[in-house]
Amino acid sequence: MDDADDVYMQSWTGTIIGPANTVHEGRIYQLKLFCGKDYPDNPPTVRFQTRINMTCVNQESGVVEPNLFPMLSNWQREYTMEDVLTQLKKEMMSPQNRKLAQPPEGNEEGRMDHKGLVLKCCIM
Repeated sequence: MDDADDVYMQSWTGTIIGPANTVHEGRIYQLKLFCGKDYPDNPPTVRFQTRINMTCVNQESGVVEPNLFPMLSNWQREYTMEDVLTQLKKEMMSPQNRKLAQPPEGNEEGRMDHKGLVLKCCIM
């Protein structure tokens, strides 16, 4: 959970450790996941706080584009936050993303949101 005042538990923070044998190896990626009123019937909004170059991520906002990320476009209410993070990590290992040049590390300040308590879900 991202915000202690969020009684509906809508805002979450996730962490993905970059997979081995890719340009993401050893990098730590922070994400925000927001579940609207219609969750779990509709998917969460997912946004990378850490800058990343992936085919399904908007480079300006860090938002994972549902039309480019099949798990979100074909959402099923049984999916969990962990499933989303795991699938994003698999996407990092895909042929189209595993060798894409990445922004320098340590430039996530423009996307950080420093509020509330954080319970992190980490996919290693």
